[in-house]
Amino acid sequence: MEEKKQFGLIHIYCGDGKGKTTAAVGLCVRASGRGKKCLWTSFLKDYDSGEFLGKPPFNLYLGEPVQQFVFTMSEEQKKAVAEEHTNRLRDVFQKASDEGYDLLVLDESIASCNLNLIPVQRLVQLLREKPSRLEVVLTGRDPASELVELAHYVSEIHPVKHPYDTGIPSREGIES
Repeated sequence: MEEKKQFGLIHIYCGDGKGKTTAAVGLCVRASGRGKKCLWTSFLKDYDSGEFLGKPPFNLYLGEPVQQFVFTMSEEQKKAVAEEHTNRLRDVFQKASDEGYDLLVLDESIASCNLNLIPVQRLVQLLREKPSRLEVVLTGRDPASELVELAHYVSEIHPVKHPYDTGIPSREGIES
């Protein structure tokens, strides 16, 4: 009997609520539990968060940590980050293809597109050209319509209630 095609779709986890990255980690846990090979890269982060500590259920493709908000960067700093993000995007798709990964997570890639650090058309092109077996997850707020159109799953996370609204700060191991 022919094996059913189980991978190769595109996911978007978006919205203003907490849990987009957490949902992507959960999918990596599920996939790796079934013997799938997972690759993860995060944009606009400094890697000082729980999902990067210890032994995660995915291989990390680290980029240059982003240590400050984009709105505080000089034009020269933004240009350097944009070049690094765009090059890493190309490289991570190549690695996923060359090394036979089943799942690729592009954490905060949507935010990077929205901040003009990754050209959205370049991401769309890479998604269209990806290996047919490669499942890809994009996270971030306000995905471009081109990305939504291309995706097979779009899950929007909305906050109904959040402890931050009552003055409770981010907690290690829960929000970071």
